[in-house]
Amino acid sequence: MAEKTIDSKGTAMEAKAQARFVRVTPQKARRVVDLIRGKQASEAVAVLQFAPQGASEPIRKVLESAIANARYAADQASQPFDERTLVVSAAYVDEGPTMKRFRPRAQGRASRILKRTSHITVAVAQPSSKGGQN
Repeated sequence: MAEKTIDSKGTAMEAKAQARFVRVTPQKARRVVDLIRGKQASEAVAVLQFAPQGASEPIRKVLESAIANARYAADQASQPFDERTLVVSAAYVDEGPTMKRFRPRAQGRASRILKRTSHITVAVAQPSSKGGQN
């Protein structure tokens, strides 16, 4: 799912990608997302590639998809595109539906297991250069 915002000059400013129903808990995914928020996009990909957390792989895929969406939006608008200027402008994890499962316990009892899912959203943008302001 791609979404772009266009400024008054007609240049693509932001691209977004989203992965829904990812089988990782939102709490664990937020720890990884906090590592990349505000960083350069290429640096964030490198951080996620070598992060030991299991949630880093789906988040890296979403980030690479957002970068590809920005490239596509720039191509459609016939604008020059430089991946090195992209910054992770927004990255957040929302809670998805929880699957309820049961595990047998002692003496005929059962306990509930909650298998949580996440909706991961990453937006990349080219920082707007405002010259002449002090």
